[in-house]
Amino acid sequence: MHYLLFYEFGEDYLPRRAEFRNAHLEMAWKASERGELVLGGALTNPVDGAVLLFKGDSPEVAEKFAKADPYVTNGIVKRWHVREWTTVAGEDSAMPIRPNPAPPIR
Repeated sequence: MHYLLFYEFGEDYLPRRAEFRNAHLEMAWKASERGELVLGGALTNPVDGAVLLFKGDSPEVAEKFAKADPYVTNGIVKRWHVREWTTVAGEDSAMPIRPNPAPPIR
């Protein structure tokens, strides 16, 4: 299954981000190497949050990441939550569903 981790940044995110960015990125790349984190990054215009896509058997993989993330533990992420995402289209979808073939023309 896929799980989306949503971050909502605090007002001091941009001025404080550099202090924790290397540790955050190190953690993210290790999660990627383990096959847990598929993609992740900040939302822009405005920079007010981030979305990280995880793959796993339960939401715990994303929850554990958030609870240990230096951005969260140091308070520059003010809120986070995880949502299960039922992916059905695309090469990496968790539950691919193909369209039914068109009936033959007579």
